Amino acid sequence: MPSLEKGSKKLLHAWAFFDWSISVYNLIISSAIFPIFYGALFRDAGIDKIAVFGGMIERAPLISYVTAAAFLVVSFITPLLAGIADYIGNKRGFMKFFTYLGALSCIGLYFFSLEYIYFGLLCYFLALVGFWTSFAFYNSYLPDIAYPEQHDALSAKGYSLGYIGSVILLLVNLVMILKFELFGFESAAAPTQISFIMVGLWWMGFAQYTFKHMPKGTKSEGSLNNVLFNGFKELKMVYNSLTDDIRLKRYLVAFFIYSMAVQTVMLVATYFGEEDINWGSGDERTQGLIVSILLIQLVAIIGATLTSKLSERIGNIQTLIYVNMVWIGICIAGYFVTTPLDFYMTAGVVGLVMGGIQALSRSTYSKFLPETEDTTSFFSFYDVAEKIGIVIGMLLYGIVAQITGSMRNSIIFLGLFFLIGMLLLFRVPRQVKA
Repeated sequence: MPSLEKGSKKLLHAWAFFDWSISVYNLIISSAIFPIFYGALFRDAGIDKIAVFGGMIERAPLISYVTAAAFLVVSFITPLLAGIADYIGNKRGFMKFFTYLGALSCIGLYFFSLEYIYFGLLCYFLALVGFWTSFAFYNSYLPDIAYPEQHDALSAKGYSLGYIGSVILLLVNLVMILKFELFGFESAAAPTQISFIMVGLWWMGFAQYTFKHMPKGTKSEGSLNNVLFNGFKELKMVYNSLTDDIRLKRYLVAFFIYSMAVQTVMLVATYFGEEDINWGSGDERTQGLIVSILLIQLVAIIGATLTSKLSERIGNIQTLIYVNMVWIGICIAGYFVTTPLDFYMTAGVVGLVMGGIQALSRSTYSKFLPETEDTTSFFSFYDVAEKIGIVIGMLLYGIVAQITGSMRNSIIFLGLFFLIGMLLLFRVPRQVKA
């Protein structure tokens, strides 16, 4: 099949459609149904701790440790694999491999149980690695298949398709779980587990359209050793360049601190809601948590737009300072949240600032970049910094929860990172580089 021309409508649509296929993992496995299922396993067994990795670990710290380990692997292998893919000229092959790894691991979550906890955690670990690594290769295709003037619109199209696709499957799963008797199930457990299989099949199935039209990749010149570690060399180059750019350096330090907290809150919000909120019955818990997640998704779009408008009036850094203030308030309020209504209200505020801080942080970084054609290396550095921040955030969250026995103390602890990040933002020069 002849390759499609760069910038062609069909090629751009095929690229954006990968968001439709992969985003079901992010919503259903990472945020919605799996966290509820995971908590229910422990609750139904009447235990809070399990013997794993040589010790008794509570359920919330356990999943945060596995998540941190997976992100650590992703932050290391992504630059390495990017070099290998460029050397052999088969970026599409790597994207396929990690798509199948992630999707099959989602299907493996069907067998997640406390009796076979190691297998279940391995599937969770590999699903996360598969998602983020395949997503990295997906993002790297953008300059290959689209012209610069097409990037913004195309990225927005991918985001929209991902949101629509993931919400559709989530609603289907929600109907299956809450109305399980209509589908011939004896309880909500079976359709919950089947939803993991549906995520894997959806991810693999719809990705075929993207794989069919994406170019294989361009083979790089030079020896394998040079190309292999080229990604790490580029990261080191970016790090060294920060010495001469005070504004970018100070902004990145502030971003690293507050992003650590943002990403951790997003990853553990459902686990917190599942464990620490008085929902009543199990069905009310499931329905309430999924409604909260949908609320966050919807409000996040509004929040991103409002934050963008505010930044036009008062500037990016000042807006980020205000947004961090709101996050501090969320962490303080989170400590006292106990009822479903409290959780809904907090979720609404989280959605409002979640979309805004992510979108504005990336665009601010883009504005602060030096004049260079090598923007890929700078954004690779940005992504790796974000992933390492997640590793640290999840580890600290798990350690505090493990030591104190309460996820609420971990939420308050994360508030300190928003406070530090906000204070560091005051040190970022507004106009000139020094």
